[in-house]
Amino acid sequence: MRSTLRGSGGFLEREEPKMNKSDLIEQLAERSPRLTRKKAEVIVDLLFQSLWEALVRGDRIEIRGFGSFQNKHYEAYVGRNPRTGETIQVSAKKLPFFKVGKELKAKVDGKDPVTPPIASHP
Repeated sequence: MRSTLRGSGGFLEREEPKMNKSDLIEQLAERSPRLTRKKAEVIVDLLFQSLWEALVRGDRIEIRGFGSFQNKHYEAYVGRNPRTGETIQVSAKKLPFFKVGKELKAKVDGKDPVTPPIASHP
């Protein structure tokens, strides 16, 4: 995770620390000494592929302590183009939705000093 300063309109803004897929692979490889970076990449790819396929099938995914993913259905509606004010028909759609778990929510909010449910293994 990186944190940098960036200029914008004469102001210095602090970018929020972020983790991307490569950072996740690196951390997995670092925490598991017998796991090569390539094997860690395969594991992360398989995890994301499995999540992706489950959501496409319409399955609900629950990871206790972390949260759940499910598809939400949104009905069609009449919207408005913000630039022109013209009314437009927005079609029905399904979008993936993440609901944070109680444990993660409390941890992020600083109200739960408990360690993560998945600890590093020797």
